[in-house]
Amino acid sequence: MAGCGAAKNTSKGTHQDNKTVKIGVNMELSGTAAGYGNAQKQGIQLAAEQINDAGGINVNGHKKKIKLIIRDNKTTIATSASVAAQLTTKDKVAAIVGPATTNAGTAEIPNLTKASVPSVSPSATDPGYTLQKNGKVQPFVFRACFQNNFQGRSAARFAENKLKAQRVAVYADNSSDYGTGLAKAFKQTFKGKIVDSQTYSEGDKDFNAVLTSFKGKKIDAIYVPGYYTEVGLIIKQARQMGIKVPIIGSDGMADPKLAQIAGAKNATNVYYTTPFSVHVAAKNPTAVKFMNAYKERYHTTAPTFSALAYDSVYMVKKAIEDEKSDDSVKIAAGLAKIKDFDGVTGKITVNKTHDPEMPIAIEQMTDGKVSNSFSIE
Repeated sequence: MAGCGAAKNTSKGTHQDNKTVKIGVNMELSGTAAGYGNAQKQGIQLAAEQINDAGGINVNGHKKKIKLIIRDNKTTIATSASVAAQLTTKDKVAAIVGPATTNAGTAEIPNLTKASVPSVSPSATDPGYTLQKNGKVQPFVFRACFQNNFQGRSAARFAENKLKAQRVAVYADNSSDYGTGLAKAFKQTFKGKIVDSQTYSEGDKDFNAVLTSFKGKKIDAIYVPGYYTEVGLIIKQARQMGIKVPIIGSDGMADPKLAQIAGAKNATNVYYTTPFSVHVAAKNPTAVKFMNAYKERYHTTAPTFSALAYDSVYMVKKAIEDEKSDDSVKIAAGLAKIKDFDGVTGKITVNKTHDPEMPIAIEQMTDGKVSNSFSIE
């Protein structure tokens, strides 16, 4: 159905030359989400290098090398839209990887649709991201990560079943649909008592008043869906005032900077949902190969956002090879048909709403490092 929607678009899409396939990167390389964007850039570059070293993408029997065109959207909506316009109309890319955030990703959609060029976001998690206002699927919008509501439900089940929490406080980022969507899904799923629910905003620094309120309410855990910039401070201030209960969050915490902000000792008894866990990945040969290559290339352990971006590039490659064409309209059709793709984040099948059906894990932090992981069904 998604493929038919793409084919009926009035634009004829973009076409490539005989030697290269241009893949655009619309990414948050500066601004508040630069930590995610730069991690994704590394995953994208590694994937492109590996594909090119192996001969390139097989386009109907002819090998073509990937040419990356990387542009910084500066974590702003207006810049993301203009970057998408430049990549599609001037650079004539076959597909785009990015942006990292839902807001920046949503801003590029009109220009994607106008040019009939597909985009795969590694980490835009808002449930409505791939859908039009009428509920129909966006024909050129895809993602390589699961939705907020899936994360929120999984965190609630984990709090109940693994942590045995009965009384939970929720402290959510209300700056975007990311934090509010996760909080909503958690509260709808959690069977215990939500003793309090508060919000904060991007850029806030002092969380002591709300945390002091939580401390007096006999809580078993705190659910804090948001990004590492604020969550790191929340963890630090909670531990400094003697709150020792588990702090549970989302994939926005899956960045090494979280422990730097919180302080290594404070980042203990901390958990977050993630599509990529190094402990779980150790059992996946495809992931092990990726992790070893990443370590050799960048001299550090592969983070979640690099893994998602790496998979995004290989999803584009698979779509091109399955359709035997690097025309952008056919790439969109190929992305919509992906089934049982062997990604580093696990087996991925793209469903009718262009969302990946994929596994989820929860990582545990102790002294600022991942000490354990749990697979969640």
